[in-house]
Amino acid sequence: MTLKLNRREVILAGAALLLAQPALGQATLDIEMLNKDPDDKKRRMIFKPLIQVVQPGDTVRFVSVDKGHNTQTLEGMLPEGAEAWKSKISKDFEVTLTTPGFYGYKCTPHVSMGMAGLIIVQGEGMMDNYEAAKAVKHKSRMQKVWDAIWEQVEAEGLANS
Repeated sequence: MTLKLNRREVILAGAALLLAQPALGQATLDIEMLNKDPDDKKRRMIFKPLIQVVQPGDTVRFVSVDKGHNTQTLEGMLPEGAEAWKSKISKDFEVTLTTPGFYGYKCTPHVSMGMAGLIIVQGEGMMDNYEAAKAVKHKSRMQKVWDAIWEQVEAEGLANS
């Protein structure tokens, strides 16, 4: 038996298949740059959320809720082949991440206060830079922040490929 479809039926079938597929890189996730955590006034100079998990092709938007902040990747805390970034101070900034792995970043003006965060891009090869990123040494307060981040990553099972 031979199935014959007209042009309209072929187009509709193709469109249905495309719509049924999960869209790659369709999500935009926000990370707020804040002077104070609205949920805990003791926490100052933070990115919220502290850890953001995304899929390859997703866009992360850093939102300048409070002025005076930026985002910049940390040396040694990027997957191989991923591009570093540095945003302007007090400006929203977007980055689309395609390489799986662990991306450490900081607020340049508030690095001494420990303003840092982590983005985890899931997918094949995600664990390739995990140990190297964890091994990066930071100065004083920043090291305490990173110790807490890595502890949370382990506790939440986010370091599983």
